[in-house]
Amino acid sequence: MKILDRYIIKKFLGTFIFAIVLIIGIAVLFDLTEKMDDFIEKKAPIKAIIFEYYLNFIPFYVNLFMFLFIFIAVIFFTSKMAGNSEIIAIISSGVSFNRLMYPYFLSALILGIFSFFLTNFIIPPANKVRLNFENIYINGTYYNEERNIHRQIEPGTFIFMESFNTINNTGYKFSIEKFQNKELKYKMMSDFIRWDSAKGTWNINIYQVRKINGLHETLYHGRSLDTSLAISPNDFKRRDTDKATMNFLQLNQFIKEQTMRGETNISSYLIEKHQRLAFPFSAFILTLIGVSISSRKTRGGVGVHIGIGLILSLSYLLFMQVSQQFSIKGNLSPALSAWIPNIIFTFIGAYLYKTAPK
Repeated sequence: MKILDRYIIKKFLGTFIFAIVLIIGIAVLFDLTEKMDDFIEKKAPIKAIIFEYYLNFIPFYVNLFMFLFIFIAVIFFTSKMAGNSEIIAIISSGVSFNRLMYPYFLSALILGIFSFFLTNFIIPPANKVRLNFENIYINGTYYNEERNIHRQIEPGTFIFMESFNTINNTGYKFSIEKFQNKELKYKMMSDFIRWDSAKGTWNINIYQVRKINGLHETLYHGRSLDTSLAISPNDFKRRDTDKATMNFLQLNQFIKEQTMRGETNISSYLIEKHQRLAFPFSAFILTLIGVSISSRKTRGGVGVHIGIGLILSLSYLLFMQVSQQFSIKGNLSPALSAWIPNIIFTFIGAYLYKTAPK
């Protein structure tokens, strides 16, 4: 590693860390101001506010703002170098523009790897603690409004409920069907089913059972039955934010289980999975665009470069949100929706790099 490489890496990472620390401090201050009334009303302990909420708030927002401030950091210190004629001197000394990009991409690699592990393995457990705090002191009790619940809990085993009450963990108008080679072999219907937290089982009340063996059927009924099912009350209490509490391996397993159960509303989970893979690559793309824009010495200086950079970074975020909505509410593939911003801005970056003064 040359002196020039160390100089650029130090500038890149130093500017990024300074900017992200500054914005996180501002974000914490604004969030505290907004939620102070909730903390006072719900009597949240100061210790919980600091260690359960804000200590776990910081990693989430570091990752949220990371790529915007990678872009701004690159533009800011590269514009300063261009304004001081440092880039002209570097290129005039025989260093090619391609060689100049090495320390930039090495810094982007470090931040990309950091983002990948932050998003997939560090933030999820932190989010679990933070969101639990929010559910207690900010959001309040969750009510399941889903109706006519129909799910596959095991291969060939399906359950149906008219509704599920998350307060007393009770499902109404319950039935379970078991199929073998696409033929119905067993069906139970019940007025209601309730979770017994002490036993960890379901209590089925006032039920009728129908067993089918070819042309022979057996019918019987009862008042109460304890049984185990491959489903728990937590499966009916999931908020959309729950995906943020799963690490990458847990998210993959959850998607696999929900697909097996015949759950159709998992687009947001698939998008989350692919975004966790796509986002780290944006560090390289935004670094390429940032260097290509800010390496030219202009009359407006840093201000012009930061203005252009903000427009492009906001456009990137806009593309990301629009493509995500097309996937959730349309037929766009979740994988494609996560990668579309990277694909589009890779072409933009390649064009800007080609036209950058070398």
